[in-house]
Amino acid sequence: MRYKIKYDPSYAMLVVNLDAGERITGEAGAMTYMTPTIEVMTRRRERSILGTIGLKILGGQSFFVNDYIAQGGPGQLGLAAAPVGDIQTLKVESGHGFIIQKAAYLASSENVELDVKWEGFTKGLFGQGLFMIRVYGEGDLFINTFGAIDRHELGSGEELVVDNFHLVAFSDSCNYEVQKIGGWKETILSGEGFITRITGPGDVYIQTKNLREFVDWLWTLLSHRVQRGSR
Repeated sequence: MRYKIKYDPSYAMLVVNLDAGERITGEAGAMTYMTPTIEVMTRRRERSILGTIGLKILGGQSFFVNDYIAQGGPGQLGLAAAPVGDIQTLKVESGHGFIIQKAAYLASSENVELDVKWEGFTKGLFGQGLFMIRVYGEGDLFINTFGAIDRHELGSGEELVVDNFHLVAFSDSCNYEVQKIGGWKETILSGEGFITRITGPGDVYIQTKNLREFVDWLWTLLSHRVQRGSR
């Protein structure tokens, strides 16, 4: 598999070239174009009926992906995410995986596994609407962010406190603790106010923009027009 990230940083698109028989897994809905030799198969990441039921009980959080397979010859496809921002490649190796925000997942090579039954996903430990996925195996993982990607390398015992809606990913070698905080930000956003305290060693990836805050900001500009139009 060969790939190139085009139009970064703000309008990044992942272009993948597959030889016959090769495949890549991508977020459902991320495909922008593909050649006719690419076959698409959609599946749910849960592998058991029990896992699916558990996720539905916990608020209907599920995770659909597409497998793109080159059949009968080489093929090419483009993948892009809705948020305006970066795409970055993370190398997943045996014993070196990542915990990533579900919304940050764009694509992965075929030997990379996505664990959606990990407690960070099914229990929503990171706050309402923010679920994390454990990624392991060997291969390439492609993540997308809202805004730029800010990488922090933590040494053993070093700590970093991250707002959960800015948190994109961190190495699974890190320890973490999710905490709920109050104060001015929680009051203004009427949100939950969760942070994650991450302890190294490992890498932490942060997005410079917060989609939830952006939506709230847009609402302050548009709410009076919506209210006026509904009268």
